[in-house]
Amino acid sequence: MVKGQTIAEKILARASDLPRVEPGDFVEASVDLVMINDITGPLTVETIRRLSKPQIWNPDRLVIVLDHQTPADRVQSAENHKLLRSFAAEFGVKGLYDLGEGVCHQVVPEEGYVKPGMLIVGADSHTCTYGAFGAFATGVGSTDAAAALALGKLWFKVPESMLIRVSGRLSRFVTSKDLILHIIGRVGVEGANYMSVELKGETVEALSVDSRMTMTNMAVEMGAKTGIIEPDGRALQFLKEAAGGEDFQPVRSDPDAYYAETLEFQVDALEPQVAEPPSPANVKPARELSEIEVDQALLSSCTNARLEDLRVAAEILRGKQVKKGVRMIVIPASRKIYLKALDEGLIQVFVRAGAVVAPPGCGPCLGGHMGVLAEGEVCISTTNRNFTGRMGSPKAKIYLASPATVAASALTGRITDPREVAS
Repeated sequence: MVKGQTIAEKILARASDLPRVEPGDFVEASVDLVMINDITGPLTVETIRRLSKPQIWNPDRLVIVLDHQTPADRVQSAENHKLLRSFAAEFGVKGLYDLGEGVCHQVVPEEGYVKPGMLIVGADSHTCTYGAFGAFATGVGSTDAAAALALGKLWFKVPESMLIRVSGRLSRFVTSKDLILHIIGRVGVEGANYMSVELKGETVEALSVDSRMTMTNMAVEMGAKTGIIEPDGRALQFLKEAAGGEDFQPVRSDPDAYYAETLEFQVDALEPQVAEPPSPANVKPARELSEIEVDQALLSSCTNARLEDLRVAAEILRGKQVKKGVRMIVIPASRKIYLKALDEGLIQVFVRAGAVVAPPGCGPCLGGHMGVLAEGEVCISTTNRNFTGRMGSPKAKIYLASPATVAASALTGRITDPREVAS
């Protein structure tokens, strides 16, 4: 008896013009969208230019986002930006998003490029974020991105699928960031190597679009090829508004689809979580780390700097002051989010509390600028990685947490369960 197919298998079969595929198959698949940024893009451009006949198979299927080192922090960054602007003009790429527009993984779905069932590659490891909308989205290297741009195709090994089913209700100030950290802590950084991780269950269905993007964004931190959430009405409405009213046909897993592994999580009793350096899998409840003092509290990145994240942080900070000696930095994920936060008075809350609000972009997440760390400093951050040297000095320490936990910790100067300071 022929078994059913998962979302990932159906998308790769469609893109490869095959009736079905099996885990372990190698396929040549047509890609629907390619994304590059100002860190990975220059090598992609150089590779394209070295071809005997430089070409892009479809300039409308390329999105270029300048976000990692914007505004330019050094001459080389400025040269990279200039190169990408010139390339976009030369090849007629309309999808160029310059400095201040936002982080690539927020901008791409926000601007209507993502559709359910798409095969998307991006020259950035957190491209898996778009799986929140039912796409197969994965990170590739700069030269693979160049091949996809030139040919419109790329080879893939069909991944096995892991099903993660979550039940229960998240408590107040316990968020999807706490949930995904909890999952990574159990699965490990290699527990889902080259797998498509499908996230399902009543808890996932209850999450906002912002929260779902946090979940799929961090799928790669357990080794996954991609993370996918089957799109429902909430996700489809987001995409419909972003794409100007277009209707979509989501891809769904068959009821009898085969999963190499199935994990169950119950979250009624889940507490705010924190990942200790140097791994996203070193996860403990925030209350167990309350003696750790922090120098910096960072609310930013493609993981957690959306409107929902800014709202919860502002709720905790409103009418209070960041502790003296702590630097709090807030970087909205996009210009659109920044404007909405201004309209809602959230930016004023941050500034009055003593935080610094920086222009949309990646900032210090990758050790770029606008908040890199010195030797011996400790940062609690809403970002997705806490590897040694990730945000500056290799002798600094990074603790990963939710926006609520980061805001609470900024007030006390130590890692703090947000429920302790909430009014």
